[in-house]
Amino acid sequence: MDTTFAIETSGLRKSYGDVRGLQGVDLRVERGTMLALLGPNGAGKTTLIRILTTLLNPDDGVAMIEGHHVVRDAARVREVIGLTSQDASIDGVLTGRENLVMMGRLFHLGRSAARQRAAELLSEFDLVEAAERQVRYYSGGMRRRLDLAVSLVTAPPVLLLDEPTTGLDPRSRQALWETIRKLLAAGTTILLTTQNLEEADQLADRITLIDEGRIVAEGTADELKRQVGTERLELGFATERDAQRAQDVIGGVRLAGTSISIPVEDAGEVRRLLNKVGDAGLDVQGLAMRRPTLDDVFLTLTGHNAGEVQ
Repeated sequence: MDTTFAIETSGLRKSYGDVRGLQGVDLRVERGTMLALLGPNGAGKTTLIRILTTLLNPDDGVAMIEGHHVVRDAARVREVIGLTSQDASIDGVLTGRENLVMMGRLFHLGRSAARQRAAELLSEFDLVEAAERQVRYYSGGMRRRLDLAVSLVTAPPVLLLDEPTTGLDPRSRQALWETIRKLLAAGTTILLTTQNLEEADQLADRITLIDEGRIVAEGTADELKRQVGTERLELGFATERDAQRAQDVIGGVRLAGTSISIPVEDAGEVRRLLNKVGDAGLDVQGLAMRRPTLDDVFLTLTGHNAGEVQ
């Protein structure tokens, strides 16, 4: 494998009995960039993270982080990665400072070095005023920031973020995004798994879409959007049955409830589609034109939304 990539996998497979978690996943993440792994629940995102963090062995294939094999060189891999998972891994009884010092000591920092690193991270993540407060009294956003700080105690070059903003309110989410941007600007390589389409669009250099354990598309946000056309025509109908009939007549993808979305290239195609719907005896209740989003990409390629549970 090419060691110019911070993270690289080839033919990665993992099954749980008859359930296939990963079906030949190939990934490459360049150093100092962010790759967002986007997919619905059950797509294989967390399985991949568990393999990359040495918590789970693959059935087949190879995964490397900073040139280290995740199975044969698991101890070295753990030295170069940080992990922030969906569930905060901090101790609610301890204070913010105590959590950071404890983690530093677990990573074999001396007592003085651990305290110094804790102070640096508390300042960097705007947690100085809450440093002596028990973490159980932190807000959701504060807990997430502390959890991210804990993963950076050893300043690892590679950071794996497994749906880090799940459950956060919009303000806390935006604050965490800014923190992540600063880490990226400082040269940290980041693999982000998320169901949040806006998050992937806002933060990532490149995006990989995964569904049922397979990579279904990859590229920049703009490259992926161009795959589903330059414009989208959204048509609304009175009932879900009418929306289904319209989809049968003109194609496109079904949106929630009574709407469908169709890629179009020009005004002539819009007129043609509207005439076709009218000829089928269907009454259009609403019409809108907009540029494609990552949600359109996912709907088109997988037939369901990124946040749907399988």
